Amino acid sequence: MDILTLIKKRRSIRSFKNQEIPKEDINSLLEAAQWAPSAGNRQPVEIVIVQSQKQKEKLVVNALNQKFIQEAPLVLVVCADLNRSSARYGERGSTLYAIQDAAAATQNILLTATAMGYGSVWVGAFLEPGVSKILELPPNVRPLAIIPIGRTDKTPSGPGRRPLEEFIHEEKFR
Repeated sequence: MDILTLIKKRRSIRSFKNQEIPKEDINSLLEAAQWAPSAGNRQPVEIVIVQSQKQKEKLVVNALNQKFIQEAPLVLVVCADLNRSSARYGERGSTLYAIQDAAAATQNILLTATAMGYGSVWVGAFLEPGVSKILELPPNVRPLAIIPIGRTDKTPSGPGRRPLEEFIHEEKFR
């Protein structure tokens, strides 16, 4: 399938089958993140793999009680090592580039999961201090996305999108 079709096929999935994800599939998802672009090739992305029910339940509490997180057989927490980016780019590296790099890795994971027949969702609503504590992250590593992944029974229809002419601006914003 071509990339635009894949992008249009991706959905936010919040219901998962209790079906283990094979290690080779997990490795493919991680490799997709590995190949995401990063500012200055600093590669600040760090990923915590969460599969134990106990850890997932703790994440749910710190993710505003989004219980579907604990239903997924695999949860990837995408983080950014702020020091890796700031070492080269200073404050802009830690406040922008590292976050952009983690977002690119997150999107690669979501699209790869879709291509592999898995459902996933980008969870951004969570309490960072709590997630950092659960995952024992060092102070320079910031959690930026929680991605539950698994097989799903149903795929919802696509949400509407704004027409291109509503958000495209030629030469300047008007």
